[in-house]
Amino acid sequence: MKRHCARLGGTLGVFLLVAGIASGQPIKLGELNSYKTFPAFLEPYKKGMELAVEEINASGGLLGRPLELVVRDDTGNPGDAVRVAEELITREKVDLLMGTFSSAVGLAIADFARQRKVLFLASEPLTDKIVWENGNRFTFRLRPSTYMQTAMLVPIASQLHKRRWAIVYPDYEYGKAATAAFKQQMIARQAAGGSGIEFVEIAVPLGKIDAGPVVQAMIDSKPDAIFSSLFAGDLSKFVREGELRGLFKDRPVFNLLGGEPEYLDPLKEEAPSGWYVTG
Repeated sequence: MKRHCARLGGTLGVFLLVAGIASGQPIKLGELNSYKTFPAFLEPYKKGMELAVEEINASGGLLGRPLELVVRDDTGNPGDAVRVAEELITREKVDLLMGTFSSAVGLAIADFARQRKVLFLASEPLTDKIVWENGNRFTFRLRPSTYMQTAMLVPIASQLHKRRWAIVYPDYEYGKAATAAFKQQMIARQAAGGSGIEFVEIAVPLGKIDAGPVVQAMIDSKPDAIFSSLFAGDLSKFVREGELRGLFKDRPVFNLLGGEPEYLDPLKEEAPSGWYVTG
């Protein structure tokens, strides 16, 4: 834990030097995230963050100043998140913004940071756009992007030489970006190897998958292999229905984020074996 606290302190130290924040007062960190929407993932995240702040302060703070964490829920909605960010800046007088979970919310806060010229450390959003197409000098990210995580799976997926892929993804920025990255990389690799490839895609509403019809549609498409970027409750429902209907039998399955304990643990004995995942 001390190593991670040192990393957090070092990262924030660079941020504060760049921002030119005045000395003497506590350093206020404005954290906004979708705590009510994704509690299984974000409650442990919040506890780890609070522990890190506690340990940093116990060792003398950062640049000789204590850290103060101001936490708000953004409801998982880009419009609400921008309103919360505005309140953190104007009412709470935070020195920088951090957090967000969904890529859609992350992009909205990145644009807010650009407009308000305030530093933003995006902790969870995975879309590549946050630092590339829509990137700005005030926004930084912590996690590997959708392209990076997909690139971890593609070398194995392409070696299987499967022609027909069924793809299922949450219908918002993260899922769309993950699907686009997978298709782009797979087409390039299999074309180079002289193999053809085709895709059948199914987009589902985030957090509202109707797993039975989705799984049946995938079975009916007669895929050779499966790629998914589902997570949280959507992934659990997909796994259960897929096992029940035999979707995964004799088909390799690749799932972004599927190995992260926050999404794997709730499945307990239903957790699939033999899948290729990141996490």
